[in-house]
Amino acid sequence: MDGRSDTDVATWPAEIHRLLKAAEVRQMAYVPDAGHTALINLFQADRDVISTVLTTEEEGVAIAAGAWLGGQRSVLLMQSSGVGNCINMLSLPAIGRFPLLILVTMRGEWAEFNPWQMPMSRATQPSLEAIGMKVLRADTAEDLVETVAAAADLAFKADQQVAVLIGQRLLGRKKW
Repeated sequence: MDGRSDTDVATWPAEIHRLLKAAEVRQMAYVPDAGHTALINLFQADRDVISTVLTTEEEGVAIAAGAWLGGQRSVLLMQSSGVGNCINMLSLPAIGRFPLLILVTMRGEWAEFNPWQMPMSRATQPSLEAIGMKVLRADTAEDLVETVAAAADLAFKADQQVAVLIGQRLLGRKKW
């Protein structure tokens, strides 16, 4: 048993996509990640949203800044290991006081096979909080939809920088 149901896997990406569209998100930036694949595919198929593949996560922070300055809302998708890559760039939304919404798929947790994922997994939440971001976490599909809705409100209605950590158990066991 990998800790998730087929229903969870099939429904939460569509619910998150619907919710972010309702929150008027018009840009999505991402580094390719298996945990976000279904959500990425939904955004890429959506003609109303600009999808940008990144070479590194900090580029997504700059895209979010540009989107906001241009009058659009965005979401940044990354893996927990990517948080370490962009921690310095996260000073941009903090100092510029613009909203930022990041969805972070966690690695280095439940049923992890790659020991290289462990250190950043432990450091993800404390690092984000140290830079001043609000961090929310979801470990079930039901909690994830509700948590992303709350995070979008915090980001776009209260001009906050918010990261939602998506627990590895929800994503399921990686298979290589």
